[in-house]
Amino acid sequence: MIFLIQQTIEVPTAVYTIWIIVLVIAVFIILPLAVYLLQRTLNAARNIERYFAEMRDAGVGIAQNTSHITALNETIGVATPLLETAGSISDHTATIKTVLSQRANGR
Repeated sequence: MIFLIQQTIEVPTAVYTIWIIVLVIAVFIILPLAVYLLQRTLNAARNIERYFAEMRDAGVGIAQNTSHITALNETIGVATPLLETAGSISDHTATIKTVLSQRANGR
């Protein structure tokens, strides 16, 4: 048969005092400090998220505004020959005007 002998250990009151002091420090100093720092981190993360949303919106606006540049380049490419043709038409019109005015004057 095995007999278990149970011994009680007396803990000095200094251990309880130290334990209570550590708990008070943890609850009233460390825990509020941790909550404060976590709140600051959360606010910073929200600000960063808001700034990124503003940057995204600005980037989308820039992309939309600059998407028309290719259409403008195509228009310039087509407009150059049109201007040459318009100049040629203007020259021919001046010639026709001169010929018609000479015929009208009887020359």
